[in-house]
Amino acid sequence: MALSIRTITAAEHLDFIKGRDWVSFLQTPAWGRVKSEWRNESVGWFDSDGTLVGAGLVLYRQLPRIKRFLAYLPEGPVIDWEAEDLGAWLNPLARHLKSAGAFGVRIGPPVVLRRWQADTIKAAIADPDVTRLTDATPDTFNSRASWARNQMRTLGWRPPQQDDGLGNGQPRFVFQLPVAGRTEDDLLKGMNQLWRRNIKKAAKLGVTVSKGTTDDLAAFHRLYLETAERDHFSPRPLSYFQAMFAALLAEDDDRIRLYLAHHEGALVAATTWVKVGDHTWYFHGASSSHKREVRGSNAVQWQMIKDTLAAGGAVYDLRGITEGLAENDPHLGLIQFKVGTGGEAVEYLGEWDLALNRPLYKAFDLYMRRRG
Repeated sequence: MALSIRTITAAEHLDFIKGRDWVSFLQTPAWGRVKSEWRNESVGWFDSDGTLVGAGLVLYRQLPRIKRFLAYLPEGPVIDWEAEDLGAWLNPLARHLKSAGAFGVRIGPPVVLRRWQADTIKAAIADPDVTRLTDATPDTFNSRASWARNQMRTLGWRPPQQDDGLGNGQPRFVFQLPVAGRTEDDLLKGMNQLWRRNIKKAAKLGVTVSKGTTDDLAAFHRLYLETAERDHFSPRPLSYFQAMFAALLAEDDDRIRLYLAHHEGALVAATTWVKVGDHTWYFHGASSSHKREVRGSNAVQWQMIKDTLAAGGAVYDLRGITEGLAENDPHLGLIQFKVGTGGEAVEYLGEWDLALNRPLYKAFDLYMRRRG
């Protein structure tokens, strides 16, 4: 199979995405405009007939004082990952990016390797001998994903070192709730007792959930800053969210939504929701330290799940989890909260690196480590 690759327009890229069930929102042309600190490029793969058969959003981060770049395709590219010869896809990409000045490439194949159902995870958490999700037997295993992984190794790609300093990256483990073919009653019955009780409690106490507008981003951001201080993470500025909404809504007027949960006039929880094809994501969340007993977070999550169903979605994605299941793991509460929805833990192939210029690649790694 002979494939060529070249720069494509944002319009070509978006048309290609519209022809697929789902593509990560991180691989939309609009996301390149959100990440303004990176130079961006849409690339397309063409077959011998000149038909566009694959696409990717490339983000270029420059090495300090040298015009060389790390090329990053978060949760992409969108190609045939089940191909017998992945080199026919990945080798032209490497050549194109090297000619554009890249010293290294990082990709995030959107390929599922394993899945664990909610009951499997609950049993694993209850088992003191199981301390990591990967210690538990998965409910499904994708042999084609394993084939793709082996091909990438043969082609010279390697998973980055854990906490390698090249940036936060995208999660390898996520939690998803399949909604296709189900009703609201089905989804409620699939949740655990605590989730159902909290949803009912929020409704009984008068928590209301509404869709916000860009005018409400300042209120969301105040709650987000409170959440960041409480949960010890570095917050993004209000301008980042304003730019994100402007870029994503310019591409599709229902690409991103803001949800607000109020109780007696007070904002108690707020979230952002993103949609591409039949896949929706819970992206950012914020909650008040006060009035936690009214369960605004459960109420807003339930509204986003119902709206995914109403929009014809197939999957509601609660994004990242870690694989630690030990009783003393600091992130155990996160997976316990998400598993209460009755969904499943999903492991992707994770991110993979190809060094095109090893000395520069190592220099960039060191620079990012020092930046923290």
